[in-house]
Amino acid sequence: MGFQQHGNREVGLSLGTKNKYKRMNSELREGYDDVLHQEDRRNSTRKYVIACAIFASLNNVLLGYDVGVMSGAVIFIKEDLKISEVKEEFLVGILSIVSLLGSLGGGRTSDIIGRKWTMAIAAVIFQIGFSAHINWRIMLAVGILPSVFIGFALFIIPESPRWLVMQNRIQEARSVLLKTNESDREVEERLAEIQQAAGVANCENYDEKPVWYELLFPSPSLRRMMITGIGIQCFQQISGIDATVYYSPEIFKAAGIEDNAKLLAATVAVGVTKTLFILVAFFLIDKKGRRPLLFVSTIGMTLCLFSIGASLSLFSQGSFVIALAILFVCGNVAFFSVGLGPVCWVVTSEIFPLRLRAQASALGAVRNRVCSGLVAMSFLSVSRAITVAGAFFVFAAVSSLAIVFVYMFVPETKGKSLEQIEIMFKNEHERQGCEMELGDVEVEQLVKDKTVLTS
Repeated sequence: MGFQQHGNREVGLSLGTKNKYKRMNSELREGYDDVLHQEDRRNSTRKYVIACAIFASLNNVLLGYDVGVMSGAVIFIKEDLKISEVKEEFLVGILSIVSLLGSLGGGRTSDIIGRKWTMAIAAVIFQIGFSAHINWRIMLAVGILPSVFIGFALFIIPESPRWLVMQNRIQEARSVLLKTNESDREVEERLAEIQQAAGVANCENYDEKPVWYELLFPSPSLRRMMITGIGIQCFQQISGIDATVYYSPEIFKAAGIEDNAKLLAATVAVGVTKTLFILVAFFLIDKKGRRPLLFVSTIGMTLCLFSIGASLSLFSQGSFVIALAILFVCGNVAFFSVGLGPVCWVVTSEIFPLRLRAQASALGAVRNRVCSGLVAMSFLSVSRAITVAGAFFVFAAVSSLAIVFVYMFVPETKGKSLEQIEIMFKNEHERQGCEMELGDVEVEQLVKDKTVLTS
């Protein structure tokens, strides 16, 4: 009997242990399945976001292609059409001036029909502008390929969730966020932030002033945003990047290259350099931050621009000067492409409030194109008046001012949501020193709120 009881106890103990192991195994399997599911969602989200970012950036590829290919095509355009230097300046500069129309209309169009279909219109217009002749016309016509890819991209990329919220299409915005965020909790947090920023969740604080009225008579925080956004757009162009790229054949001629084939080869080297260092910026911009890349970019550009001027003014034409000219022109393009070029557009797209973002960004783009056109249309005339070397000394001086501007007016926006950046710009001390962290800004704001409540 004792043995039987002992046996029963043993059996009972054995059964209990087995049940315990079964429960533990079941829980482990469930937890493991959750981890796998979360990892699968994280991977698919990252792939989707990267694909959308690549396709969305194709419009900028079109702009970059036009700038790059024109520097090579202008060699043959000038000979084929027998145009003077003044007409050459006009031909190159008119690209930027005409693009003003798109910049002016892009903000309003983005608000009315959305970001996605605005890209589609831009791609169609781009396709309408190339001819089908040979020689330099083919160089320009090849640019149609990115616009074709944009057509396919429209079936992949979603509409901006912020624009959808502005249109009160909340469920569609949530669907987009589910595809681009790694957890449901993060989706709801981001959606709440966007709704609050858009004035949907807090309608009593929503001001119905027209957008252009707010831009013409901005609040102190919006004024600081506009100084940052428009200022960095202007510095991107008045530091001479388009002149360096468009007129690189003229620079290399001043150094001593006369053969068109060699001029084209040197110009291609400039284009390749630009492409490679844009890829470098792609990998560094979220790792190192916006401000560090801007500092490296503007300092490097200043040194290269000054070196171009010094090389052309101190040495006579020959192989040594040609090598220096190619080196420093490529260096200037490399430093631009790793910082001021791409970061300018990133910062401009991040700093403005949601309701004003499209038209404020368009206003910055207008200033960018105006500066580009003015520089492109005047470079040859200026260089004839003060020499090519003198023109680059001027660009070096302007680029040095860009360093000061970045230090004083451009904050770090890495790792911050668009709504958090808006909070940051509302703090005067943050804008003055650009060193205070967002957490400090939020704590300071909470202290102020608590003080108001207690009083």
